[in-house]
Amino acid sequence: MRLSFPSRLILSSLLLGLTGVGALAQAPAVPKVMAPAAAAAADAASRSAGTEREIRAQLTPRRYTTVAAEIGAKVSRLPVSEGGAFRAGQLLVSFDCTLQQSQLNKAKAELEGAEQSLKTNERLVELNAGGQLEVELARAARAKARAEVGANQAVLGKCSVSAPFAGRVAEQKVREQQYVQPGQALLDIIDDSVLELEFLVPSRWLAWLKAGGQLQVQIDETQKTYPARFTRIGARVDPVSQSVKVAAAIDGRFPELIAGMSGRVIVPNATKN
Repeated sequence: MRLSFPSRLILSSLLLGLTGVGALAQAPAVPKVMAPAAAAAADAASRSAGTEREIRAQLTPRRYTTVAAEIGAKVSRLPVSEGGAFRAGQLLVSFDCTLQQSQLNKAKAELEGAEQSLKTNERLVELNAGGQLEVELARAARAKARAEVGANQAVLGKCSVSAPFAGRVAEQKVREQQYVQPGQALLDIIDDSVLELEFLVPSRWLAWLKAGGQLQVQIDETQKTYPARFTRIGARVDPVSQSVKVAAAIDGRFPELIAGMSGRVIVPNATKN
């Protein structure tokens, strides 16, 4: 049967419409695009769900300092070698102070002469053979001589350096028979009886974080996990990062741990917050 031109046109339009509907039915669904902020939040939530909070930190000694020379002199002895342990008050450095000792002996001799001069002038005043001015001048000379003795004794006291606390020598910056200047660094010393950790935590942890709370630290160098306790909590929150600085100390004595080691701090309570 032959169709007229208008009929053929209507039939073609119907066939094209049916073909389009079938193509739409077979086409795969277009995935829903999530906003970048929402995607990041969802990813962070999925990563943190059911896991403990891990933070990098480094072991540091509770006390440490650099011992410096207070006088210009030659180093005569370094009794404690690098890495060696020492007690509080133990000799760490001694200088060759032959010149300083001679100056002290000279000042003492001058003091003795000033005292004898004062006694003589006082006796002359008693005998009406001298004046009070000479006595006053002799007293001033004696005071000056005493001051010289005190100053030289103070300098001589700088000829040895004692340990301010018990610990170990971290670095030896000079050698024996080396001449040093005032203010020159001699030794780096540390007190490693307690090793501490300092790190940043989210400020929202302040709701439950208390000094004395427990945590763990996994040290990279030893591949072991050690107990620790929070010791200090910072007094200020960083408004930009919304974090606060805290300090913790290793709970116990472990000979294999030394300052400078690093690892991961694990805070179990972080899974609840």
